[in-house]
Amino acid sequence: MSTIYNPCMKDERNKIFARNLKAERYRKGITQAELAEFVNVSESTISLLERGLQTPSIFLVYDISKVLNVDINDLLKNIN
Repeated sequence: MSTIYNPCMKDERNKIFARNLKAERYRKGITQAELAEFVNVSESTISLLERGLQTPSIFLVYDISKVLNVDINDLLKNIN
């Protein structure tokens, strides 16, 4: 039986990513503004991501993982 897509799943995945991103950014001791500059997006984009209000592209997730020096899977952990 196939799983039916539920749009609420996207919201939950965004929230999980948001928690992972914020935790890793705090661990590295950099501000939203610094991260935004390093990955060439606005500070408001980082804020939206950390609040789970915006879905990042896979390319942005990759860039963030490189800046934070973490495995991309650390940013995606617990997302089903």
